[in-house]
Amino acid sequence: MGFGNFTRKAFRQTRDFFASEKISFLPRISSPRDYSKAFFGSDLRAAMNVTLLALPQAIAYAAIAGLDIIYGVICSAIAAIVAPFFSSSRFNVQGPTNATAFMLFSFFAMNPELKVRIPELLPLLVILIAVISMVGAILKVADLLQYVSRSVLVGYMAGAAVLIIANQLKPLLGLSPFVDPNKTATFFGLIGELLKNLGNINWVPVLIGAGTLVIYLAFRKWKKNWPAFSIALLLGSAIFGSLIQFGVEPFAGQATFNTFGFTELIPTAPNLFHSEIFNDISVMLGLALAIAFLASLENTLMAKSISSQTGDKVDVNQDMLSVGFSNLGSALAGGMPASGSLTRSILNFRSGAKTKAAPVFTGIFTLILVILIAWSRETGLNLIDYIPKAALAVLVIAISFSLFNVHQIRICLRSTSDDAVVIGFTFLSTLLAPLHVAIFIGVAISITLFLRKASKPHLTEYEFNETGELREKEGKQARVIPAISIVHVEGDLFFGASEIFRTQIQHTVADPAIKVIILRLKNARHLDATSVMALEDLNKFMRRKGLFLLISGATKDVYKVLKRSGILETLQKGADRKQGESNIFLTMPSNPNISTRDALRRAQQLLGTKEADVRIFYDPSK
Repeated sequence: MGFGNFTRKAFRQTRDFFASEKISFLPRISSPRDYSKAFFGSDLRAAMNVTLLALPQAIAYAAIAGLDIIYGVICSAIAAIVAPFFSSSRFNVQGPTNATAFMLFSFFAMNPELKVRIPELLPLLVILIAVISMVGAILKVADLLQYVSRSVLVGYMAGAAVLIIANQLKPLLGLSPFVDPNKTATFFGLIGELLKNLGNINWVPVLIGAGTLVIYLAFRKWKKNWPAFSIALLLGSAIFGSLIQFGVEPFAGQATFNTFGFTELIPTAPNLFHSEIFNDISVMLGLALAIAFLASLENTLMAKSISSQTGDKVDVNQDMLSVGFSNLGSALAGGMPASGSLTRSILNFRSGAKTKAAPVFTGIFTLILVILIAWSRETGLNLIDYIPKAALAVLVIAISFSLFNVHQIRICLRSTSDDAVVIGFTFLSTLLAPLHVAIFIGVAISITLFLRKASKPHLTEYEFNETGELREKEGKQARVIPAISIVHVEGDLFFGASEIFRTQIQHTVADPAIKVIILRLKNARHLDATSVMALEDLNKFMRRKGLFLLISGATKDVYKVLKRSGILETLQKGADRKQGESNIFLTMPSNPNISTRDALRRAQQLLGTKEADVRIFYDPSK
């Protein structure tokens, strides 16, 4: 094939790749005429319910990330508004989530020297997440997320929950002033610091947390349809926050959050043109990749979970693009990383939302509340100052227990040994390594175990019976002239399997009686460059020993790979093509065994005999 033809073919393949299932970079807006008053009422009610959860969660997740709460509430508002215009799911509500928030906290805990630079590094990080998500959507990376074992996410979530709970014990027990932040970057370091300072536990924040927890559990039990998290935070703040603000002993001086003003709401444009920008990018790129990966994975699982109940068709790559745009909006507005929130999206669905307008309304309502909070600072009310850190800490711990999905953990541990290994190693990785590294350790282990399974092609003994039918050989009966070996190859022959395949065949060739090997590739799949090179090496190895390699049952796909790679001429060496001789025999759908019969005749021709004595391949490991 000439270079020009190769270039044109590559261009056509690239064009076809991007032409199939196009994603839209333009906002998806339906005609106002299709939007009824009934839809408006349903979307409005759903948005009100979700807002009651979205704002408190935004405050909580900013606290988990170790950020000022302004980053969480801005992200919650902007991401909810932007994402629906690019998403395929009508129930998708995006914003900060606990898993991505704690990944952010873990990174800065491991790199304390970067904490002072959070105001300038965070916008860069969120922009990187946006760019990675958009590029991933264009390249249809979201299609590959289905190959990530669910055990990875279950193990990661469980590990993240343990870390979140341990970290929130500091404000709940009143130990924040005593714990050395430089020694809490890892789980075991944090536990060590907590144990060392047990004598400094303050019973007042414990009392605040216990009272708030009682309120939360009471509403969870008796008013299951009410937003227990929001009500508990509101009542806990009204009761204990008032005691703190009015200086009532012993509550006076207990830690609370600080109300932001209009000045903090003015976004600062990220500086992308300073002299050290590429150094900053290299520092933040790994974290950005991990958060983009986790955000897209969360978003995909959320969309598919809801679509299984609604029957809606979702486009995971389009949804990945929406993650990119929501993070871009959050970065420009001064927010933290955004992801698809399972809890807010399910609440949106169960509250009766009908269209994508519902999450947009949620974002608008959240933004209105953010402005009211900023206004309260100007008037001296300082509403956020009434939220005790201990009250929010106990609620974060309570919702973190929901990350322990006992049912899914049990399934992962009992299904297969590989699933148990994946969830176990992923969980341990979250405790031993930074979370942005731990998620990829889990993925790497999952893929490794998958490739181990997929890289074991089955090589089976075959023979012709008395009636001339090709069948699997039974037993180890001896043959008078064991000069020809028919090897039936079943399974994948991609790069992971090629070395095993070559080793097994070379082991068979070690028998001095064998002169010809017929590879029956009818059920061999996924040949790639590595497997082609292994086949070429095998052919050269046999030629040097004066042996012959024939191929039978090759499909059109296998033949195309052999032809495009240029190995076809090497395999056909010694065959007079003008006389109709060949060393490769294509499969015939009407009778797949004919190609093996023709290969057997060719083998007899090479041996100078007409006898059909066959020595079939035998795998001693079976």
